[in-house]
Amino acid sequence: MTTGSFAVVGAGIIGTAVGRELTRRFPGSSITVLEKEARVAGHQTGHNSGVVHAGLYYEPGGLKARLCRRGVRLLKEFCADKELPYIECGKLVVALDAAEERRLASIFERAVANGVPGVGMLGPHGIRDLEPNAVGRAALRSPGTAIVDYAAITEALAGDVVAAGGEVRLGCEVRRIDAGDAAGAVIHTSTGEVRADHVVVCAGAQSDRIARRSGGARQPGVVPFFGQYFLLEPAYRDILNGLVYPVPDPRYPFLGVHLTKRVDGQMTVGPNAFLSLSREGYHGLGLDLRDLADTLANPGFWRFAGRNAGSAVREARTVLSKRFFLREAQKYVPSLEGAEATRLTRGIRAQAMDADGRLLDDFAIDHDERVTHVRNAPSPGATSSMAIAEYIVDLVTERRRPR
Repeated sequence: MTTGSFAVVGAGIIGTAVGRELTRRFPGSSITVLEKEARVAGHQTGHNSGVVHAGLYYEPGGLKARLCRRGVRLLKEFCADKELPYIECGKLVVALDAAEERRLASIFERAVANGVPGVGMLGPHGIRDLEPNAVGRAALRSPGTAIVDYAAITEALAGDVVAAGGEVRLGCEVRRIDAGDAAGAVIHTSTGEVRADHVVVCAGAQSDRIARRSGGARQPGVVPFFGQYFLLEPAYRDILNGLVYPVPDPRYPFLGVHLTKRVDGQMTVGPNAFLSLSREGYHGLGLDLRDLADTLANPGFWRFAGRNAGSAVREARTVLSKRFFLREAQKYVPSLEGAEATRLTRGIRAQAMDADGRLLDDFAIDHDERVTHVRNAPSPGATSSMAIAEYIVDLVTERRRPR
């Protein structure tokens, strides 16, 4: 394969994985990862639950289903190679009533179709055998669901880029990309111009803005949703052996409150999902007038809001009341009654939405001769990151193959 020059915009887990994959496929090439922050994993990657999703929920045959399963294998191998924590604690998706049990049966069928290993259905006694403090009418067991430290993984991926001769350039904000020059793409950054034969944009919450400034399609646009996590007091760190999740409600676009272990052994409750007033504001009110104006100017957002008023009311209660938030978790683990918890730094999900107000469910990647834009990569984006990188570099390789 001929050498060349490549640039990756964004040093989250997907961007660094793409950079690493490029160094593997194009040895001797110039490869630069450009990141506006002073560190890698500064946004979505460093503010998530740390769960490695097994692939239960996704439409069989879609990118999410295919890349999630491949991503799990690659991530597990990478963590073993780098001696990073990869803990297969397992997960139960718990149904509380007959309607949820019927939906759970459909999820089980999807999981089997997606090749998720070891999945099975449990009754109340099976739930108690695995999680003595959990209750439910039925549960789907996913023994291969794991937890990791995605920030540490991203740092290791970035380290591989540098070790292979590439560069991770921090404090370098990308503003737009001109791809019309026959000599290559020109990347306009806060520190000057960078040229590359091909550019891969993995900019998360800024992905739509960079795409529009670079001549790409206006849609889909990013609408940010924040997720608040709570850390349970130390007395409750061993209340579960693994993870306990609710059955998704198809009337609502997000999952609902669940209980998640971290690699440090602490137990968290969350997240909720509510409209964020900024794309990158993790503390306090988190208001950014420009970001909020972008959301309110998006006609799709108003269509979405009109269809999801009930969900907004439910989620608002979890935002305003810690006690209500914990009561939601008590439906699955009653012994949480009386537990205390502290707020953690929130995460912000960069969710792509089309002009009709529909949330893009699958990964969305636009690819042309000079530039690849990752337009939507929410959960399981981190799980799938190394497989997404393979997929993108396959596209780039095909473009560069002699005709």
